[in-house]
Amino acid sequence: MARSSSGFVAGLTAVAVAAVGFLAYQASASVPAGLAERPAASAAPTPTASATPGAKKPAKDPLAVPAASGTGERVVYALTDRRVWLVDKAGRTVRTFTVAPSTVSPPPGSYAVSSRSGSVRGSDGVQIEHVVRFATVQDVTIGFSAAVDGSTPAPDPDKKTGGIRMKRDDGDAMWTFASIGAKVVVVA
Repeated sequence: MARSSSGFVAGLTAVAVAAVGFLAYQASASVPAGLAERPAASAAPTPTASATPGAKKPAKDPLAVPAASGTGERVVYALTDRRVWLVDKAGRTVRTFTVAPSTVSPPPGSYAVSSRSGSVRGSDGVQIEHVVRFATVQDVTIGFSAAVDGSTPAPDPDKKTGGIRMKRDDGDAMWTFASIGAKVVVVA
């Protein structure tokens, strides 16, 4: 009888372990995704691939060329970011820099460099160089330029100006990159 009693107890133990295992499986299958795995107190949190409400998206690279700016060789001007990208034929950024916008901005769209001037006086009276013009809005010619004195002051809001100002070294790069007919893409 001792043998059969110990066999019976072993059988009950096996059934109990199986039942506990089954119940544990059911419990883990019904736990919300965020609570399913709890790291040990000293362990670092484990990132999950599933999207959860309120999850942070990866930070956008502020220097990346805007996705909606087309392909190929082009000058990209982002109005909101006040930034220009010079992009080569392979789609790689050759140079990027901030600019001081004019009081009259071109609407988003695709343009072509229509004229260039090595050195002139700007509509604001400042001596400028490396002028690369690409649009006309409200009878105001829009173009990139650099002040010879290196300044990038905010334009007088009471005057209609079209000069998008940049630093002199950025102006040199623009002058070399954007010849007549070069594509200029303006994005919001």
